[in-house]
Amino acid sequence: MMNKVKVVILGKDYTLQTEESPNYVYHLARMLEASVKESMDHGVSQYNAAIMTAMSALDDLQKSRARLEEVCEESKQYVDDAGRVRIERDAALREIEALKSKIAQLETTIKLKKLKDSI
Repeated sequence: MMNKVKVVILGKDYTLQTEESPNYVYHLARMLEASVKESMDHGVSQYNAAIMTAMSALDDLQKSRARLEEVCEESKQYVDDAGRVRIERDAALREIEALKSKIAQLETTIKLKKLKDSI
């Protein structure tokens, strides 16, 4: 559902159509206005402050995307490692069962030999 949200940024009204909640849009507008005003406090024009804010936001977005890709790759590696460890564990468990069986056979052989020797 699309919401029409009216925000005021630096004294200018903007009506936005968005699927986001109005409170979220108001929050973004306040953040944008604060960022632009901060740049303007350093003697930068409103236009240049808006451009600098946009560049900063895009930089943050690009860095976040890059970090997200890194985290996805790390997650894939963890999943691959977990699969490999599971395979190794299953092989070790099979080997343990085979060794237990071999031990049981050897114990039976020893008992039979002792019984044979005692007769």
